[in-house]
Amino acid sequence: MRSILIVIGILLIAIALRTARRSCIRKLGAVVFLGASYAACYFLVGAWWGGVLGVVAWFFLPWFELLTRVKRMRLPMDNRLRHRPAPNPSFFPNAQETVETMEAEQFEHSADCGWEWSGMKQHYRLFVHPSGKTVASLCLCEQSDVVFSFVSITSVTADGKVLRTTNYPFAPTLKYPEKFRWNHVPCTRNCFRQILANHQEHLLKCKISEADLTTTDPDHLEEMIEEEMQEMIEYNLDHGIIEFAGDGYFCYSTKGLFYLWGQFLKDMVRLC
Repeated sequence: MRSILIVIGILLIAIALRTARRSCIRKLGAVVFLGASYAACYFLVGAWWGGVLGVVAWFFLPWFELLTRVKRMRLPMDNRLRHRPAPNPSFFPNAQETVETMEAEQFEHSADCGWEWSGMKQHYRLFVHPSGKTVASLCLCEQSDVVFSFVSITSVTADGKVLRTTNYPFAPTLKYPEKFRWNHVPCTRNCFRQILANHQEHLLKCKISEADLTTTDPDHLEEMIEEEMQEMIEYNLDHGIIEFAGDGYFCYSTKGLFYLWGQFLKDMVRLC
């Protein structure tokens, strides 16, 4: 009974810490949850190694999804964007407010398009600044009963480098070519003006001025996204992350599953 009460007490402390507003305190709560797992398995087995196994088991939990769902996925090599009407923004957090802020910052709406990837629907609302040297997109994602939105701001240099700032909440599931210079900001940062300011800081940090940027044709934004995806698929094929699955499809290789496991662990640490 004493052991059960100790575990329950640690769990209550963890739950209390997880309700805090400050990120560092919530992360401490996640660590305390691991402590509860250690205590529960230690008392169950009666040895320290049992507690260690209880903690380590959390980090191997992603393999259940990797081996049961991801390993069987077959994704198209040539997936084309299709013009689609904008979904109801009321289903997506901060979507309408973000669009209004984009327009207030003089970004002009260019296109609405989307595609499907293994059950996930992605809808893009694309905007271009009048200068044509900055592209902003609001991506609305649906997967099963989960919906979320994120913002990406992109600039391309004359020599082909792609500089992008985004509040995408997860680690990427494919490797990006070296020409991409990513700037991930916290997913809780939903203010478009703040993300835009972060993008300007990213350009300065990379020593890129407006004169170094190339103009983007609003009529070719969809082609640019498709070409980027094709380049990324070829890059991951070359690096063994994915492999041909026949009939115009690809799947994750064994190396790719370990890569995804690493990305899952990053998300577990970052989002806890």
